[in-house]
Amino acid sequence: MTSPLLELNGVTKRFGRVVIAEQLSFSVGAGDTVGIVGPNGAGKTSLFGIISGDLSPDAGGISFAGRPITKLDAAARCRLGIGRTYQVPRPFTDMTVFENVLVAAQQGAGLRRKASYTAAAQALERTGMAGEPNVPAERLGLLQRKRLELARALASEPKLLLLDEVAGGLTDPEVAQLVEIVRDINADGTAVIWIEHVVRALTAVVGRLICLAGGSFVGDGDPATVLANPAVREVFLGTAVTASLSGGTLTEDASADAERSLP
Repeated sequence: MTSPLLELNGVTKRFGRVVIAEQLSFSVGAGDTVGIVGPNGAGKTSLFGIISGDLSPDAGGISFAGRPITKLDAAARCRLGIGRTYQVPRPFTDMTVFENVLVAAQQGAGLRRKASYTAAAQALERTGMAGEPNVPAERLGLLQRKRLELARALASEPKLLLLDEVAGGLTDPEVAQLVEIVRDINADGTAVIWIEHVVRALTAVVGRLICLAGGSFVGDGDPATVLANPAVREVFLGTAVTASLSGGTLTEDASADAERSLP
C-alpha cells in the first residue's frame, strides 16, 4: 500500500480558549485534490500554517513523503516540497514579477543559476504571467497579484500545493481562468489542498471536500455528499445556498453572504 504524501495524526492547536484544531487526523495522497471550507474563524488558514510550518501544533504529529516534519521549520518543509499561497498576496513590491519568482526558486526550492531561471520562467508561463516579467509587482492588479502569488509557490517546485483563497475577489471569468491553471498543475502530479469560499471553483477541481468548524471536521468526502450534509449546511452554507449535481457538475445558488471572504 502506498504511503500518504501528507499525514496529520491527532494534531491539536489552541490560541488561549480558541480551538483551532482538536485532534485532527487526515491524510492526502500524491496527486490528490482536496478542498477545505468552513465558517469565519474556523481555523482553515491556521491549519495551513501548521502544515507549512508557520505554526507549531500543541500536540500531534505531521509527516510528509514518509518522514516526520513536525519539528521542521517552514523553510525546510518548502525544500521538501510543501508550497503555499497566502490569502492576501505578499509580493516584494519593489521587485519585478520575474525577480519575485526567481527568489522563490532560489530560496524556496534551493535552485541555483540556470535551474532557478528555468523554474521561474516555467512558473510564469504556467500562470499566464510570462508576458509581464519586468513589470514592478506594485503595479499589478488583483488577478495579476494572485497569479504572481501562485507562480512564486510553483517556482518552489512543490509536491503539495496549499492554496488559500486564490479565487476570492475575482470576477467569474477570472475564477474560470484560475480553475484551469489549478487543474493543469494537478494534472502534472502536484497534490492540491485548496481553501476557498467560491464553492463553484472548488467543486470544479477537487475530488474530496472537507468542512472545518470549531477545530473539528464536520464533513469529509466527495463534494456533493459533503455539501448536502445538514451539519455542513448549518455551519457554513446556510439556507441561502443549494447544491445539486447536474451532469456531474456541482452548481450553486449563493447569496452575497455565502460568497464572503474567509480568513
